[in-house]
Amino acid sequence: MIIPPLVEYGTAVSVALDDAAGRALAASKVVEAAPDPFVPGHWRIRAKGTVGVAAVHLPGGGSLDLRITPKVPIGRLLYLLGFSRNGAGWRDEDVQVRPDEDLVPALARLFAMQAETALRQGLLKGYISVDETALVMRGRVRMGEQARRHHGRLVPLELTHDEFTEDIAENRLLRAACASLLRTPGGTPDDVRGRLLRLRARLSEITAVRRGTEIPVWQPSRLNARYHPALRLAEIVLRGSSVESGPGEVTVNGFLFDMARVFEDFVTTALGKSLAPLPGYCRSQARHHLDEQHAIRIIPDFVRYADDGTPLAVADAKYKAEKPAGFPDADLYQMLAYCTALGVSAGHLVYAAGSGSVATHRVRHAGVVIHQHVLDLDQSPDELRRSVDELAGFLHPEIRYLRH
Repeated sequence: MIIPPLVEYGTAVSVALDDAAGRALAASKVVEAAPDPFVPGHWRIRAKGTVGVAAVHLPGGGSLDLRITPKVPIGRLLYLLGFSRNGAGWRDEDVQVRPDEDLVPALARLFAMQAETALRQGLLKGYISVDETALVMRGRVRMGEQARRHHGRLVPLELTHDEFTEDIAENRLLRAACASLLRTPGGTPDDVRGRLLRLRARLSEITAVRRGTEIPVWQPSRLNARYHPALRLAEIVLRGSSVESGPGEVTVNGFLFDMARVFEDFVTTALGKSLAPLPGYCRSQARHHLDEQHAIRIIPDFVRYADDGTPLAVADAKYKAEKPAGFPDADLYQMLAYCTALGVSAGHLVYAAGSGSVATHRVRHAGVVIHQHVLDLDQSPDELRRSVDELAGFLHPEIRYLRH
């Protein structure tokens, strides 16, 4: 059964579902689902901060297909995703998509284009370390394994050697991304599917990455430069498709992105890039402690340090303001705790537009100022970069001193 399209944090829709299907949807945690109090036999379904497509498999058979559209344009979301693992992002022309295109087809089309470009000169080759049992010496003997398996016999030999091959992490990533996009619920346009099938055929001799296992690790270098755009897209594809199943009777597979994580990655990576030329250094998800006994751990999204390791400023990215019942200012309390534990005089809450408002709060008797900033994601990449550069100015001590 296909659920009507949903919009991230949009209005709930009422759908005719039996209780078993409704409970399975609620248990999946992909969306909010509850019985409709006004229409018997219906459930009210509302998307939260997760976007993409997913199939929720029901215990008795069948599935519920979900499609959740982001609030920001698809092209802008793809640009933000480019900051997930690297500080460069993509140029604006690399994320041009049709205005009416959904997230998964757009990402599949981009990946197919970049992968075809990467493979135009043939499959990349490199050295990998291979363990094998052989009768002829090559490479080096793994002495521990030799003694454990063969008890002093000279042959066979337990060897490790380097092999120059196409079966390297870069090609395995491309093959895994192809497979992931081809099995995504909802499918891809026929023309894109054909391109993905041809790519998979070219990579058919490459070892497949088993679902649920670690994504192969690659290192950017001059030798694999032509693969870089395709590999970054492949990583995004594989992270988005990592939501496969959970414990219990309800199974979910799909292609989903947590917008809070996307926003956090963008803010912290872009801030680090803006501040990189200045003295000091930055860390994302740095672990500190609130108390002297180191019993209460805190993990701010972003901390700016002096060269000697002294914290200078702290920032937290908030895609949606946290306002739990009874604690409407929870974000401010959290930032005050960060500032107090780190010994800094200023903290910065960075909200996505529509979630928070611009404000400055001077905390009584604490010597701490908490700034609330708003970042409008519905801007061009150039405008977004300028906004982040302006925000970065608040985290650099000299600039902050001049402004305040």
